[in-house]
Amino acid sequence: MRKLRGPKGTKVDIGLKRRGYDDLIRLQVTRDEVTIPTVPAYFMIDATTGYIRMQDFGENTDRDVKHALHDLASKGMKRLLFDVRGNPGGPLDQAIKVANEFLPKGNTIVSTRGRIPNSDQDYRATEQSEFTDMPIVLMANRDSASASEIVTGALQDHDRAYVVGETTFGKALVQSVYRISGGAGLALTTAHYYTPSGRLIQRPWDASFDDYLSYRLKDQSAEKQHNPADLKHTDAGRPVYSGGGIEPDKRVAGPIEGFNPGRFGRTLNGRGLFANYAQKYMAEGDTRVTMKASGRKVVKQNFVVDEALLADFKGHLTNENKLKIDEDGFAKDLDFIKAMLRFEIDNAVFGIADARRHLIGVDPQAQAALMQFGEAQKLTELSKGARTKAH
Repeated sequence: MRKLRGPKGTKVDIGLKRRGYDDLIRLQVTRDEVTIPTVPAYFMIDATTGYIRMQDFGENTDRDVKHALHDLASKGMKRLLFDVRGNPGGPLDQAIKVANEFLPKGNTIVSTRGRIPNSDQDYRATEQSEFTDMPIVLMANRDSASASEIVTGALQDHDRAYVVGETTFGKALVQSVYRISGGAGLALTTAHYYTPSGRLIQRPWDASFDDYLSYRLKDQSAEKQHNPADLKHTDAGRPVYSGGGIEPDKRVAGPIEGFNPGRFGRTLNGRGLFANYAQKYMAEGDTRVTMKASGRKVVKQNFVVDEALLADFKGHLTNENKLKIDEDGFAKDLDFIKAMLRFEIDNAVFGIADARRHLIGVDPQAQAALMQFGEAQKLTELSKGARTKAH
């Protein structure tokens, strides 16, 4: 890493070891600032429906979301499918700014309540936004945590988004860092985050911390029992519950890219076998590497996962990974397997935007979400009505 890094604008010679090539692929790279996009994909699903994937939070997430919103609006977006599935969170200020894109100035976004002095604070939308009346369906799942839960909870409590998917992770701790000896620091939990309606986002540690962390591995109950004391209400009076993540308005199981595969499909995904297989593909017409390669397959941009590709994948599993194929499990998870093969090959060869665009067309959770814009429109009207009464 020390050899790779250096002043911006200088050059470094590197060699890449790539599957199918006997020799290193030699390149000269110009050093630049490393940026990790937190909005890796956004596009129009149809003439009026925009899609934004916010997979993380960074120091410029609000800028990235704002850019995506304005670009999609210029292309005719009238409603938004907002995807925060698998988003682990990040800086609080970015969660506030992103939520502000959809909430009127003055709306509470999140509150902190704690034991130490000055730990109780309310954070509000401080800017006027152009997107306070746009119907939104927001997709979240069990891996949506922290800052993404703050955004989800705020939009749900103010009736600005209809939430589809799974109950979020339930991570909402305010930590204060205290300096100790040796230049080290102690991160101590001093408060909790609450949604505008007063819901505690943090999921309790009823059993053990290990049990808390393994939440994402467990299937969620469709009929969760609630403590009557946890009942809260959105601005329009809809019931919501406190104390365990943000529950969706419509529950649709889909822990892996919107799918809920069986044991065999989860094994393939968990071991990274789809991504591993995708490494053998290259784009038709790609001449960036002139060396001859063995065992690499050429694929067109709008390829189809056909029987020949599936047979080759099975051969890859048995010959290179020594995996015994569960034929019944393969058949049951066929839709998931085909979708993930397409997604990983697209991602490796054509980029994440193409991969997301094609995946949305077959993702069961996303397809269910797209059917809920009628509910989202009703919420938009409720939100407008609540604002009119307030004035």
